[in-house]
Amino acid sequence: MAANEPLHLQDDGTGPSPPGGLLDLLSVAAIVLDTRGRIVFWSPQAEEVFGYTAQEALGQYAAMLVRDEHRDLVIRLFAEVMSTGASWAGAFPIRHKDGSTRLVEFRNMRLLDDLGDTYALGIAADRTMLQRVETDLALSQRLVSQAPIGIALLDTDLRYLLINPALERINGIPAADHIGKHPHDILTFLDVGTIESALRQVLLTGTPVVDQYTVGRTPADPDHDHAWSVSYFRIESSSGRVIGVANSVVDVSERHRATTEADRARRRLAVIADASARVGTTLEVEHTAKELVDVAVPDLADIATVDVLDDVLAFRPTTPSHDPGPEMFRALAVAAAYPTHATTAALAAGDLAAYGADRLITRCVHSGAPIVVSHADSNDLQHIARDAEAAATFAQAGVHSYLAVPLIARNEVLGVLDLLRARNPLPFDEDDVLLAGEIAARAAVAIDNARWHQSVRNTAETLQRSLLPGHPPSLTGLDVASLYQPAMATHEVGGDWYDVIPLAGDKTALVVGDVMGNGIDAAATMGRLRTATCAFADLDLAPDEVLRHLDKITQGLEHYIATCIYAVYDPNDQRCHIANAGHLPPVLDTADGRRRLLDLPTGAPLGVGGVPFHTNFFELRPGDRLILYTDGLVETRHHSIDDRLHTLLRTLDEPRRPLGDTCHWLLHALRHPDDHDDVALLVAEATPVPARHTPHEHPAA
Repeated sequence: MAANEPLHLQDDGTGPSPPGGLLDLLSVAAIVLDTRGRIVFWSPQAEEVFGYTAQEALGQYAAMLVRDEHRDLVIRLFAEVMSTGASWAGAFPIRHKDGSTRLVEFRNMRLLDDLGDTYALGIAADRTMLQRVETDLALSQRLVSQAPIGIALLDTDLRYLLINPALERINGIPAADHIGKHPHDILTFLDVGTIESALRQVLLTGTPVVDQYTVGRTPADPDHDHAWSVSYFRIESSSGRVIGVANSVVDVSERHRATTEADRARRRLAVIADASARVGTTLEVEHTAKELVDVAVPDLADIATVDVLDDVLAFRPTTPSHDPGPEMFRALAVAAAYPTHATTAALAAGDLAAYGADRLITRCVHSGAPIVVSHADSNDLQHIARDAEAAATFAQAGVHSYLAVPLIARNEVLGVLDLLRARNPLPFDEDDVLLAGEIAARAAVAIDNARWHQSVRNTAETLQRSLLPGHPPSLTGLDVASLYQPAMATHEVGGDWYDVIPLAGDKTALVVGDVMGNGIDAAATMGRLRTATCAFADLDLAPDEVLRHLDKITQGLEHYIATCIYAVYDPNDQRCHIANAGHLPPVLDTADGRRRLLDLPTGAPLGVGGVPFHTNFFELRPGDRLILYTDGLVETRHHSIDDRLHTLLRTLDEPRRPLGDTCHWLLHALRHPDDHDDVALLVAEATPVPARHTPHEHPAA
């Protein structure tokens, strides 16, 4: 081998090591003395310890290195080593070249060469440096062994060299079973591929990985999740040689559980806040139920349904809770987090089904308490689904957990919120029961309010429709179509009405009115005014006289006013006499395509009193149409009434339709489904009759 050819490390690890190892750090010196005590060998490190160069030390007596007061002791110790061959070790003060005294750790022994000559070998190191290294090693060893955090050292091939007791406890595997093995041999319970990749990256780059969050289960506690904060650091010698990588593991399971619980609490609050904002926005039972299932999916369940007792919806006495009999449920809403056949196993909205006493939904309404099946098997599904076929569908869809929460309002069980999990792998737990109970309690009140509102509204609408006229009678010289549209379900029925009254002499009275207010009282007031209008019409009074009498009657009613248009059409002279009590102007749509709002004195609403009414007239020839309506047709919250009246005229620019179709067209074109007011609409078209002579009158503007 050439003198300058580098030596390479063998496969077994033997060979030269780069400078900077422990011996270099300690600066261990070697000195050889002959039998007379003269220095015959002097290592380079000896110069660092004693301060003398080799040229200065070789050939000199070793006594030069000690002070006079220690010389006799040194000579005696040297003689013992040379005569007996016994080694001597200990600390001894030496005199440094600079004149100072330093304590040096010695190891002295006798040497024998092949010629039989004897020598003394002294191994020396600075005592202060040695003590510092010993202290550091002791501290490191103590910290590693007693640290509450897990610590491991792996070599450059990622084999365990050392693990401390804390990591032994964390992993649940003895320390001896780690040594010489790789992480993938030990950490089978974690994502070890990611761990080893991070370790290799740290070895390669030297960039540490700090506070990496890991969650998993260990052989020490296989039934519970634990969380660890893991850090990786590359370990190097003082010369920069890579020794391996250190791994520290801090158990942060308590913090993880607290964070998880806080996250769940935030989720619960978010769902409750969402339910508060989204459930109960209308007074429709079905719509409120749909809002409830939409809130529950997907945050709480994969599939949610709302089923209400049919007796509750019909306001029939409900079955006593102690009665074990079946119950009839009506499905109100169903929702799923994703497309699934499981929804076909649930009742469609509006369907009725009888559930026996063995069904969990029936037990839920009878007990008034939540029912949770954390892990639902095939037998459980038989008691959850409505029949065996539905249970099989649930099983195929992967339904594995079930929760039923009663809908209770005013101490009455209305029905059940059913929740199912299929793709969500977590079973329902007590936190889910509390959360579902919170949103169900809020929704139950909204559903109860909606069913009571709908009941009152249905009563008012029934009364309203019963007070309105039926099919118009056969009239001379006039065709009539009418339409009544109540307000949307979230609002109460108002007091809008219309009437068509045949009069003597082939004449016809046309009436449209609107009682201010809503509900049953408004409908009843409307019925009284309609009855009075018919009575006054039979007296053949002028329109302003009819309104004057109605005004007196309305003043006698409690806190009610009404607007009204009263018109009398005489087909013999083709004239229409009309008076207005605070109502919107009618539309005259002539046969030649001209359309205008009649310019009538507005007058005051009925019930105000003290304001006179005026009768005007206009010509209504065959083919001409008179359109009477209430304000629900044109008024909105976002447009002025003038704009809406012009919109009404523009809507009539469409090609003419039959009278009935015209009513529906105007309603469709002008009124939004969510508008909050009723609409009464009356369209009359003059038809030809034999001409008759009538006194000359001046037409209205």
